[in-house]
Amino acid sequence: MNIPCSGGNRYNGVKLDFSAALNPLGIPPSVKKAITENKQRWADYPDPDCAILRKKISIYENIPMENIVCGNGGDDLIFRTICALKPKKALVFLPCSGEYNRILDQFGCNTINIQLSAKKNFAVTSEIAEFIDSETDIVFLCNPNNPTGEVITPYTLSIIAEKCCRTNTIIVCDERYMDFIYREEKYTAKNFFNKKIIIIKSFSKIFSMAGLPIGYALCGDEKLAEKIKKTGIAYSVSETALAAAEAAINEEKFLKMSRKYVAFERNHLSEELTRLGLPVFSSKTCYLMFQCELPLDKLLLKKNIRIKNCSEAYGLDEGYFRISVRMKEDNNILIETVEKILQTY
Repeated sequence: MNIPCSGGNRYNGVKLDFSAALNPLGIPPSVKKAITENKQRWADYPDPDCAILRKKISIYENIPMENIVCGNGGDDLIFRTICALKPKKALVFLPCSGEYNRILDQFGCNTINIQLSAKKNFAVTSEIAEFIDSETDIVFLCNPNNPTGEVITPYTLSIIAEKCCRTNTIIVCDERYMDFIYREEKYTAKNFFNKKIIIIKSFSKIFSMAGLPIGYALCGDEKLAEKIKKTGIAYSVSETALAAAEAAINEEKFLKMSRKYVAFERNHLSEELTRLGLPVFSSKTCYLMFQCELPLDKLLLKKNIRIKNCSEAYGLDEGYFRISVRMKEDNNILIETVEKILQTY
């Protein structure tokens, strides 16, 4: 599978980039302060165990510190997980990020890609448990899904978790965008936490720290966490990223404010795109997927606006696009520009 680069490349020369799904409110002031006030740490080797941060995450997530692994962002932790487990057979449900397939291919894994139904809005349903058997080593679930933005229901998660326990299959639940969701505690895989579950989370999305990649894995099995920890390089997380994450973990007020703002602007974008006659998929996070018969990404690029074409990156047909939620002024410019394009063509 040919995977194009992800959104958010600052060298692309565009005026407005809606392809990078990050918090439009940016980095919290407390995190910026932590970065600048910890200059003395820049000359030190970072703690390979990320002990201070893991202790804070342990309190925040109510998960034992021994079950937590920190890494250089979500993709790094997915790579290290696959490297540690070396699965022979994996299940990946499309549409989703092509990063899972790309990494699995590097380790020679037999990856089974299962296309979700467009008639069901590409929802992950309990029926997918039928694809999991005793030969399935690992299953990847993206919750909320990227690019659709829809969450997996607690009932469906419970069925899949139960099936994986019976078949001795590891579930990797990618929850990097879960922080944008109201009542995330209802949808997280922590509700069904067992020794077969690994949850991937990231500071990069909700705290807009893409330039300081750092994430963590919550492992149901302490031995599995230790195995993942021993893969990859020893100093994968920089001191700067550690300082930023240690400050961010306490930003509960910022999280609530971000969820409220993103939800309001996401609904506004959805209503406006629908008004323009474009089918929009239901989303609960910081991006929206919609359809358009025109090559909208190319037409918008001529106007110095970048959006995500989902066809190649996520295993979809032509005509599916993803936009991130930005600040109100930017969102209005996007809608105005799309409306002019539709009127022209």
